[in-house]
This record gives sequence, C-alpha cells and structure tokens, in this order.
Amino acid sequence: MQRRDFLRTTTAAGGIAAVAGLPTQATAADPPRATASPLTPRLLADHSEADHRRRLLNIGHGTTRIRSCLRRHLVTNYLPAQCCYNLGEYPSTTPWNPGPEDEAELDRLAALGVQVIQVFDDWNDSLRLFGGDKYSPVNAEGYGRFLAMARARGFRVLTYVSTCFIQTTDPDFDPAWRRPGDVLVVGYWNMARCSPASPGWRAFVLKKIAHVIDEWGTDGIYIDGGYLMNRHERKRQMPPAADEIAAFNETPEEDGAFADLLALIHADVKRRGGIVKLHVDGADKPLTDLATYDYLWVGEGVANADALRETVKNHPPYVVPCLDMGFTSLESIDEPYLQSIPYLQFPVTFGGRIFTGERGFVPGVAYNDDFWLKRCRDARARWESDPASLHTYSAWDEVPGSPETRLRWGQWLARYLPLVEEGTWAWLEIGDSDLFAAPLPGEVVASAFANRGFHLVLANYGRAAMTVTTTDPYRTESDARPATTWTIFPRSLLILEKA
Repeated sequence: MQRRDFLRTTTAAGGIAAVAGLPTQATAADPPRATASPLTPRLLADHSEADHRRRLLNIGHGTTRIRSCLRRHLVTNYLPAQCCYNLGEYPSTTPWNPGPEDEAELDRLAALGVQVIQVFDDWNDSLRLFGGDKYSPVNAEGYGRFLAMARARGFRVLTYVSTCFIQTTDPDFDPAWRRPGDVLVVGYWNMARCSPASPGWRAFVLKKIAHVIDEWGTDGIYIDGGYLMNRHERKRQMPPAADEIAAFNETPEEDGAFADLLALIHADVKRRGGIVKLHVDGADKPLTDLATYDYLWVGEGVANADALRETVKNHPPYVVPCLDMGFTSLESIDEPYLQSIPYLQFPVTFGGRIFTGERGFVPGVAYNDDFWLKRCRDARARWESDPASLHTYSAWDEVPGSPETRLRWGQWLARYLPLVEEGTWAWLEIGDSDLFAAPLPGEVVASAFANRGFHLVLANYGRAAMTVTTTDPYRTESDARPATTWTIFPRSLLILEKA
C-alpha cells in the first residue's frame, strides 16, 4: 500500500495504445462462461491411461521441439480465478453488514468462475471506530456470516494482515519498533512501517497474525508487506529502530529480516493448509530465495502496463497482476489479458459492495488530501448523481467502472483454465525451437502449455500486424479447421491448440 511518491516503480510515462483486434480475433462470438475448477486437483485420482498418454506425448513434443525459453514451469495447486472483494465502506459512520446483497454478489462471482476471494484492510477496524483494532473485523458477527456465505459456494477467502503496518495513533504502537521517519501517510492511513528486525514488534505482530489465522483466516491470508525495501536510498539513510537487531544481511539486493518474517508466516500458513498471497510494493517481489508466498499481487501505483509486464515476467509463479486504475488507463478492455496470459499470469477481478467513496468523508477522521481522496471524491460524485452507473468496487478500480469488465474477465478465464490445468508444463517466452517455420518477429512472444492438449499462446505487443507460420497445424477456439499460417493483429493475443 505504498503509492505515488511512496512507490517509484512506475517506468515509462505515457498512455497505453489500443489493443486493436482482440475482440474479433481472440474472442468467439458468444464465448463460453467459465466454471470454477475444483479446489482440490484430481489428476492423480481421475486421469485415465489415455489421459496420461496424451499428457506425456504432448510434454515430449514440447521437450523435443523447444530448446530455449525464458522459464519452464510445472503447474500445480494453481487457483488463478481471484477476486478482491469490497465488504463495504471503511472508515464509515456505521459498520458494514453482509446480507442478501452479498449473497447475490457471491452468486454472480461463482457464475463467473471465481475460486479465491481476497479482502483488503477495510475488513478490520484499524482506526478503532467500532471497538475493534487492525487485527479484528469491523463487524465480527457480520464477517463470520460472510465467510460462511463464501465457503458455502466453494470459495477460499484470504483475510488481510500486514507484517509491518500499524497506525501511529494506535494505543498498541511502540515508536521503538520503527525507524525514525519510516511512515506512510496516504488517505486516512498514518502508518508506521515497523521494523521486521525488531523483536518487540515480532512478538506483538506474529501473535496477532496467528490469531487472525485461527479466527478468520483458515483458508489463508493476504499479506500487505508494509515494508520499505533496502533498495530505497531514503531507507538506507534512516537510523535503525531503537528496538532492532542486525541479524541478517541487509543490502539493496537482500531484505534479510523481512524475508525471514515472511518465510515464518508462510510456513505456518502452509502447515495449516492455507494460502498466502503477498503484496510487497508496486511490482516488487521479496529479495530472497526463501519460500514466502503462493501468490504475488503486483501493480499498485504502476502507470504503464507494458513496463509492469517486463518487470514481473521473471518473478516466480504465481503472479496476480492488478493494474491500478487510479494511475493507468486502458484503451481496450482486453489489455490485462494480453499482458498476463503469455507469462502464466491471470489478472484479479473486483467485486463486492459498490465503492461509494463515503470512506473519504467520515466526520472525525483525519485525511491527507491526495490521490486516494480524489478517487473517493470521484466515486462519491458519481454515486450521488447516478448510482446505477458506478460499477466500481475498489480504489484501484475504474471510476466509473463498466459491468462489461467482469463479464469479459469470465470469458477470458474460460480460455485460460484449459491452459493451466493441474500438471501442465509451461514454456514461457520461447526462444530457439522447431515450433515455427521461421524466427518469430521481434514484437511477438510465444509460450507453450502441454497437458492433455498442446496449446500455443501468441502475443503481438507491436503496433503492426504480424504473420507467424507454425510447423504443425493448429486450430483456434472459434475455428476447428487446422491451419499453419496465423495473422496476429496489433496488440492482440491468439490461443491455439495443436490439431
């Protein structure tokens, strides 16, 4: 949750070009709706001899034909269909209270194919407005009811925690836990970034996180890092926290104490059978070889989708991109899929209660007048003038949004799930291979996905149409006739299956 001046991961400025051709090229006239894949993979129990034969033959095809690629990966335990759910306004004058509106919304999300629901920190009472704190729900009975609603539909729910953030006004906060000046002020948040090298902070926050997992996060947690990485010059200029022990290497290339803290939490959640989704900062991943997450959320404060793709394509799986619409703009509804699918990624969708902007105008709450408050103003103005047109579910979402956005997400999910079923081998950004009659054009990226079928994903990131010839015949979703010559429109994506 470090944005604008606090996040400097944004690269090249400027608008994003139109994704010409995607709706007609990569979309069937009336594409199938996605259905949620099982949360427990059944490859071992359900695959027949014929299934195993097809899978091994297709993997062998990729192994013998592809000599180099950016990265190869075996897909296991992957739930790509993730939704960030807005429980309601916070801060607010009354607590949010899940009810029939949420029942209907959860039904809509299930119909889209959502598998995992993540809640942000508006789930908790970080300002202590309603008798809670940062580690308990705004409405305990209501959140318990929401969890029951979601789990009854087969969703896994990830509850928000932070490894380092706490309000500087919180009565539990000890200034000895943070480096002097290490604070984030944005919107209603005035949060210390507590040092992961502070034993006092660790003793406090790890007990709190364990309590959240026990009471509210049995499916897993979403971690907001709340950490300023060592690569930031201003971090290196700060004196250590009063309660800080230099136990690890701390360099611009390694965040030792932070990684250790994350790894401990990850191990505990995995021991309980849960999921860890992590956000560090913008497009960053933890600088460590330790296992610290199952899913990495990226995109906050990033203004250019192409730059985000290039930054995160080398991150270990599984990456969940979320373009921050307060900072970037898209000329096509399909841009997020062009940027993610060739790299074994699938973007998050938004859902829940409409983001009305009320949270930016609560009496008695101190605000910083910044980009976040502007999003609240924009949403509130639309809500007051034409509430039915808002379709906004988050401060990251478009204001106003469009109902077509979520429908499109479900349509792309239906195309993506066959590529990443349990046991798929993926070759990302193919280099030298025998899959094509000639070297690929410079702006075209190809990735392959082998399981019971063999799929090619061809992405054209250039501004002109490109022609690619495959050595074997393939077919598209909308045309069963095999072909070997493919025209890829500018800024568009083709998904092919070997005939």
